[in-house]
Amino acid sequence: MSKKSIYILGIESSCDDTSAAVLCNGKVLSNVVANQEIHTAYGGVVPELASRAHQQNIIPVVQQAIQKANIDKNQLKAIAFTQGPGLMGSLLVGTSFAKSFAIGLNVPLIAVNHMQAHILAHFIDEENHPKPPFPFLCLTISGGHTQIVKITDYFSMEILGATLDDAVGEAFDKSAKILGLPYPGGPLIDKYAQLGNPKAYQFTKPKVGKLAFSFSGLKTGILRFIQKGVAENSNFINENLNDICASIQYTIVEILMDKLKNAVKETGIKHIAIAGGVSANSEIRKVLKQAEKKYGWTTYIPKFEYTTDNAAMIAIAGYLSYQQGIFSSTDVVSKARMKVDE
Repeated sequence: MSKKSIYILGIESSCDDTSAAVLCNGKVLSNVVANQEIHTAYGGVVPELASRAHQQNIIPVVQQAIQKANIDKNQLKAIAFTQGPGLMGSLLVGTSFAKSFAIGLNVPLIAVNHMQAHILAHFIDEENHPKPPFPFLCLTISGGHTQIVKITDYFSMEILGATLDDAVGEAFDKSAKILGLPYPGGPLIDKYAQLGNPKAYQFTKPKVGKLAFSFSGLKTGILRFIQKGVAENSNFINENLNDICASIQYTIVEILMDKLKNAVKETGIKHIAIAGGVSANSEIRKVLKQAEKKYGWTTYIPKFEYTTDNAAMIAIAGYLSYQQGIFSSTDVVSKARMKVDE
C-alpha cells in the first residue's frame, strides 16, 4: 500500500520576505518567495514598509505555492507558520492569515520557532543531501543570530554558545556599509573576497569565552582601519576593495571556526551542520568542507534556497510537529523574541 500523503503548507513572514511552501511527506513541492526590493533604498529593512508589503504579497504567494504544488487547498493537512522571532508587524500578517486559513479549512495550526526551522531545514527530503544524525551541532548564523546549538532530537535543542552583542550577518553588512557597498552587503563582501588576498590585512579577533561570539569590537576595528586608510589615501577603498573584503571575510570565518572547534572538543560530537542566511557564504562552506578531511568531521551544508528565510523550512518543522501531534490553538500569539530552545 502506498504511504498516505501528508501535505503541509508553510508560511514565513518574519522579516522582509513573504514566503509560502507546500511539502508532501517531507518533500518540497513548491517554495515561493516574494522579496521586498523597497528596503534597498533605505540601506536596511524598514519594519512598517515590510508589514505593508506582506499584506499585499501573502494571498498571491500562498495561492502560487498551492498551484505550483499541483494540489487543491482542501488536501492540506495542516498550516504551519512562523510564530517568531522576527519583526512584530511582519509576524502578525503571517500569523493572522495562517489562523484564518486553518479555521476556514478546518485543519490544525502549527506555530513554528523560526530559529528551529533554520536547523530543521536539514531534514527536508532532498536527493544527495544526507540528514544529520542525532546528536549533532549546528552553527546558526544570520543577520540576527550567531550561536552553536546542540540538537539531540527534532525539538530538543540546547544553546552551547551565542553572541554577546552583534550577529555575524550584521558584522558583514556593517562592514559593507563602511566600504560604501549597497544593502544587503554581506553577499557583496563574499563576491569581492573571491578576488582578493585573505591575508592582506589583519584584524584583531575578540577575546571572549570559549563558545561565545562577539562582533562589535571587530566592526569598530574595521571602521578605524578604513578611516585611517582613507585619511592617507582618498582612493584607498577602491584600490584595495578585493583585499579588504577577503581579509574581513577570512577573519570572520576564522572566528566561527575557532568556536566550532572548541564545541567539538567539549562535546565530542563530530557531526556539524550550518544554518541561517550567512550559511550561504562561500568561504564558510569551503572551510567546513575542508574540516571534514582536516578534523574528521562530517558536515551538513544546506542548499542555497534553504539558507535565507523561506517557507520550506517552516513547512518541514510543521511536518515533523504534525507527526508528533504537536499543534497550536488559535489563540497562539506572535513573539518578536524567541530562543532556539523555547
